Amino acid sequence: AGGFGAMYSLAGFREPVLVASTDGVGSKLKLAVAVKRYRTIGEDLVNACVNDVIVSGAKPLFFLDYIAVGALDAPVVEEILEGIARACVEAECALVGGETAQMPGLYAEGEFDVAGFVVGAVEKSEIVDGSTVVEGDVLLGIPSSGLHTNGYSLARDILGLDDDPSSLLEYYPEVDGTLGDALLAPHRPYYQMVRPITTLVKAMAHITGG
Repeated sequence: AGGFGAMYSLAGFREPVLVASTDGVGSKLKLAVAVKRYRTIGEDLVNACVNDVIVSGAKPLFFLDYIAVGALDAPVVEEILEGIARACVEAECALVGGETAQMPGLYAEGEFDVAGFVVGAVEKSEIVDGSTVVEGDVLLGIPSSGLHTNGYSLARDILGLDDDPSSLLEYYPEVDGTLGDALLAPHRPYYQMVRPITTLVKAMAHITGG
């Protein structure tokens, strides 16, 4: 029912609390455009959002995307959507809808922007909020896969990529691939890792930015 409103039947919870998050992939988009590789951008979008809600103990329920372009390039959008779909499967999250908006004159040729929106749910009694953390508790850190979707403005500046993006295609043995491979590594998903222990932990943090 309705043309643009997605519906979701919430079940399996006694006293559900909804947890929502929205995010983009920032200036990592500029690197994807520079090397014309978009397969990880969709994964980045989903994982950045999902990782923000699971730290509250929430199970991801559904996801929506928003893609804004100057002129529609169907293969590029399709590649992004394939990544979104893959990541939603990994997060056991329904992809309930999205919007692709063409806005000529607002974006230069080849440029675009993406945003994602996720809603999850957690039992009120099982919210992970850090309120019971005490001195002596064990702290565990899960390594990231790289910069995720943060810090790319600084990385581009340090590496001089805006002036000379050709180094993105150079092979570096330190990263066992090109610089573009390393910088476009997907924002790592953590849902499957933390799901088995969610009810056992006192606090979680998705470390990004800063």
